[in-house]
Amino acid sequence: MERCFNIVLVEPEIPPNTGNIARLCAATGSVLHLVEPLGFSIDDRQLKRAGLDYWKSVELHLWQNLAQIQAAADKSVDFWYLSTKAAKSYLEATFKPGDYIVFGKETKGLPEELISSNLDTAVTIPMPGDAVRSLNLSTSAGIVLYEALRQSGRIV
Repeated sequence: MERCFNIVLVEPEIPPNTGNIARLCAATGSVLHLVEPLGFSIDDRQLKRAGLDYWKSVELHLWQNLAQIQAAADKSVDFWYLSTKAAKSYLEATFKPGDYIVFGKETKGLPEELISSNLDTAVTIPMPGDAVRSLNLSTSAGIVLYEALRQSGRIV
């Protein structure tokens, strides 16, 4: 399967979330990028358990910071920053193959400065109710990645 999208987790904290997202990447042919520091060891038993036996199918890259990924990326792709603080819905985004979909750590999300300096590519997942502050990280990754896949014609 041709690699299509890039999922970036900035300082992920919860092993099962990262494991679930690794499984999502394996299923969709997406590349997983983890930005340090991680809140766990990549040898963590819970991380491996959540990804089951799919880790061999995941292209995984470790980075010291987000700036390294941005510098290494092809200039023709976009970085989409997911945040509850963004004003624009992910449904308004125009995703294209190769784009990077960036998520922050579970407890704090992405830095506000990053969102405010990237208003055109900062997006949120609208929630009609006010019972929760945010969705689970792996749920959010699945929602946005499948919309990107739909837009690129990878799923119908």
